[in-house]
Amino acid sequence: MPAFAQPSDPALSPEFLAFNGEMSELPEVLTTTRLRQSKLKVPGTTTIITGDMIRDLGVMNLVEVFRLVPGMVVGERGSNNQVTTYHGTSQYEQRRLQVQIDGRTAYRVSLADVDWIAMPVALENIERIEVSRGPNSAAYGINAFLGSINIITRSPQDTAGSELYSSVGSRGHLRTFASAGDTGRDGSWRLSYEKRKSNGFDEQIESNERIPFHDGYDVNNFNFDSIITLDGQHSLDLRAGVLDGVNEEDKDKSGKLGALTNPDIVMDDYYLQARFNGATSDRHFYYVQASYQNQKRRQRWSIAIPADEFVTLLPPGAPAFPTDQGPFVADLNEDSEESRLEFELQDTIILNPELQFVSGMGYRKDTYRSETFFNGSGHNYQARLFANAEYSPLNWLTFNAGGNWERTTTTGEIYFSPRVASNFIINNNHAIRFVFSRAVRTPDAFEQNPDWSYRPANIQPPFEALEGTRFLVEDLVDPQTSTFGEELEEEWITSREISYFGQFHLDTALMSVEVRYFNDYLRDMISGVINEEDWYIDNNVALEQEGVELETSLEFPGTKLRATYAYLDQEGRYTGEPGALPPRTEERAVDLLSRLSARHSGSFAWIQDLPLELTSSVSFYLAQEVRDTRFKRADFRLARRVDRSNYSYVLAFNVQHYIDQEAWISPDNIIKNSNQYFVEAGIRF
Repeated sequence: MPAFAQPSDPALSPEFLAFNGEMSELPEVLTTTRLRQSKLKVPGTTTIITGDMIRDLGVMNLVEVFRLVPGMVVGERGSNNQVTTYHGTSQYEQRRLQVQIDGRTAYRVSLADVDWIAMPVALENIERIEVSRGPNSAAYGINAFLGSINIITRSPQDTAGSELYSSVGSRGHLRTFASAGDTGRDGSWRLSYEKRKSNGFDEQIESNERIPFHDGYDVNNFNFDSIITLDGQHSLDLRAGVLDGVNEEDKDKSGKLGALTNPDIVMDDYYLQARFNGATSDRHFYYVQASYQNQKRRQRWSIAIPADEFVTLLPPGAPAFPTDQGPFVADLNEDSEESRLEFELQDTIILNPELQFVSGMGYRKDTYRSETFFNGSGHNYQARLFANAEYSPLNWLTFNAGGNWERTTTTGEIYFSPRVASNFIINNNHAIRFVFSRAVRTPDAFEQNPDWSYRPANIQPPFEALEGTRFLVEDLVDPQTSTFGEELEEEWITSREISYFGQFHLDTALMSVEVRYFNDYLRDMISGVINEEDWYIDNNVALEQEGVELETSLEFPGTKLRATYAYLDQEGRYTGEPGALPPRTEERAVDLLSRLSARHSGSFAWIQDLPLELTSSVSFYLAQEVRDTRFKRADFRLARRVDRSNYSYVLAFNVQHYIDQEAWISPDNIIKNSNQYFVEAGIRF
C-alpha cells in the first residue's frame, strides 16, 4: 500500500488509502495538489508510473523511467552524468523541476540540481512515481517551476520478509539489491541495500580520435524505513539513509586548468526523516514532518600549466617567476558540502463530499560549504504557506484554487504562485480541464552569490612560494562580457492548459486517454555560461512554448499497452541589455535554454503474460531534434516469475537495441555495440 506513511489502521491516514494504480477505474493522484484526487478532478495533467511497470519493462536505472513521461528528455552529459528535463529550458543542470522522495526534497542546495546517480532510492523500493506536468509551485514552491516529480516508496508493511536481486550486463552494468523487514501490530520496518555500478560509455572523441572514456560510477545505498503505530489515530514514520560512492570524471572532458589526473567525485551522503501522522476523525487528518540531509563531494586533481601561460594568471602583487623553468604543477580541488534542514506541517479537512481543503506551512534552511566556490560557507532560508481547495458544486463541475506564498533570502523578496482550474466532468468517465497557473524560480546560491577561486596545494618548484595563494576566477574570465557578482532576479512562467482525460469501458478491456495542450510564456530566464574563462549569466531570455502531449493505455486480462507522444514548439528571444553581449553570444544565450528540448518525443510499451509463468515486454523510446541528434531504442524482456506459498523468484533476460547508433546529445556518448544485454535474478521469501 504505497504512501508516505502507511499506518495499519486505514482511518489513520485516509488521504492515502489503498488504490489499484492504473488498473483502477478512476486513477487517483496523491501529490499534485497534496489532496487525494481522481484524474477527473485534479487541476492538471499528471503521469503515474507504477513500480510494477518499472520492473516489468526491465528499466535499469531511475532516470530511464522518465522516458515514459510525455515531454521529458533523458540523457547523459560530461562523464556519464544523468540528466532529465521537462520541456528543456536547461543547459544541463535540472534546475526547474522539484523532486521529492516520500515528501523529502531531493535536489541539491547550491546548484538546485538533481544528482540522479546519487539518488538514495532503489528501484525495488518504488511503489509509484507521479510527475505533475506543468508548473506546480502552487503546491511545492519555487523549484517546481516546470513541474514536480514525487517518488513514493513501498510501505514496509508490504515488504515484510527478505528479498535478494541482482542484474548484470553490458558496459559493466551491475545492480544488486537486498532487503529484510517485518511487520506486526505495533508497526513495521525495512532495511535495504543497493549497489549500482556502470563503466559508462565505451569511447569518447578527443582530437578527432576515439579513445577510452573514464566515466563510470560505483554507488552503495543503504535505506531504513519504519512505521510505528502509536494508537488507532496516530503513527510515526522514521526514515534514514546513507550513500557513498565514486562518480568517475574524465580529465579530457571534465578536467580543468590543464588537468593531469581524472577529477573523480567521491560522494558521501546521508539523510534523516521523521513524520508524525494524526487524525481527529475520518474527515480531518494532519502530519508534522522534519528532515535533515547532508551531501558531501570530494573532487581533487593535479594540473600542469606551461610557465609562460601560468605567469599571465598570477594575481596582482605576486612575485615574478621565470618562464623557462618547467610547468606549474599543483593540486586543485572543488570539494563541497551541502545540508538542508526542513520542517513541514500539513492539515487536510474534508468538509463534505463537495468540498475539501488542504493547507500548511514549511520552513527550510540550506547551508553550503566550499572553499572553492564560496570561500567558506553560506546559508539560505525559505518560509512558505500553501493551500488548495477543491469544490464540486455540481456533479459535472469541479473547481480547484490554490497557491504558495514564499519568502527566500536568496533575493530577499516574497513571491506568490497561484493556480486555478475548472474541470468539466462528462458521464463520470471523462473530464475537460482548463488550468491557469503562475510560478517563480529564484537563482540558486552559486548563480547569486559566487566567490569562486582556487587555492593550489602541493606546488612543485620553482613556484612553491605560491602555496595557498587564492586565484580568483573573477580575474580570469573575459572582462568584456563578465557579469560575475551581479545580482540576479527571479524567473517567471505563466502557463495555460486545456486537457482531456477519459476512460472507455470496452467488453473486456479498459482504455484511458489523456491529451494536454499547453501554452507557456517564460520571462526573465537566467541563461549564459559559467566557467573559468567566461561568466555571463543574466535574466536575459524570454521563451514562448506551446505543444500537445498524449498519454494512452489499453489494458485487458494478461495484456497492457501504453503509448505516449509529445510535440513542443519553442521560440526564444534575447531580452538582456542591448549591446551587453556580442550578437553571437546573445544567440548562444537563447540557444542554451533549448539544448535539451525535443520537438518530437514518445514511447510505446507492451507487457504480455504468457504460458508457463512467463511475461514478456517490448518498449520503444524516441526523442528527436535535441542538439541535432536523435534517440531511438527498442527494449525487449522475457521473464519467468514463480510464486509459491513461502517464496517466489524471477529470472529475466533483457536486450536494449539502439536503432540509431549516432551518439545521443554529445558526440562523446559512444556505444559501440547496438545491442546491450542484461540478465536478472531475484528471490523473495
